Amino acid sequence: MSERIQYGPGAAQFGELYRPAEPVHDGVVIVLHGGFWRARYDCALGRPLAADLAAHGFTAWNVEYRRVSAGGGWPATVEDVSAAIDHLATLDVDASRVVAVGHSAGGHLTVWAATARAEARVPLAAAVSQAGVLDLATAARTGVGQTAVQDLLGGGPGDVPDRYAAADPIRHVPPQVPVLCVHARADDTVPFAQSEAYVAAAGRRARLVEVPGDHFTVIDPAHQSWTLVRDALPNLLAGQLPG
Repeated sequence: MSERIQYGPGAAQFGELYRPAEPVHDGVVIVLHGGFWRARYDCALGRPLAADLAAHGFTAWNVEYRRVSAGGGWPATVEDVSAAIDHLATLDVDASRVVAVGHSAGGHLTVWAATARAEARVPLAAAVSQAGVLDLATAARTGVGQTAVQDLLGGGPGDVPDRYAAADPIRHVPPQVPVLCVHARADDTVPFAQSEAYVAAAGRRARLVEVPGDHFTVIDPAHQSWTLVRDALPNLLAGQLPG
């Protein structure tokens, strides 16, 4: 069971708080869903992972946010993510250790929130990108998600360069917190090269783990790529990459 909690006045500005029946781990794990920032995809994508986290003793915060064509885009989408994270400080949870896990576009939002968010009330201890879009300029030029990046930011890299400078995770390296990237080489939705490029630019604070499967197996609670992430979370909550 989860509790729906508004972090803002809008219909899409809410999170679903999952509390474990038997708490094992301190802190909170945020789940940020993907879907190329588009309105037709919502936080239902994150519910299986949030429920699995609670079943394994973690407190999970499954976040919804305004998406493109439904009040989102730049900067509303990232402002919502930041507000949802900071809202944890007002809840009866341990907000002293917070890690975000995001898939696809949610991977972008997760790493952005960990590395580029200014004046955070609740900073992230680490970030996990599951097949994330981490090099926005390259994604826009190569058609990742067709026009998804341009739709999010309101244009291409040459049109709105300041937005790419602010929003693109690969422009905010090296990260000040650990970033774990999990990606399948066979992913035909977000290229494996997105994670490769980010980790190469980020240096020692980031790690790429290649996993079997495709773009969606990484969010299957029964798949080994999710087990890998879940097992890494205690270290990440402590601000460390797993050994």
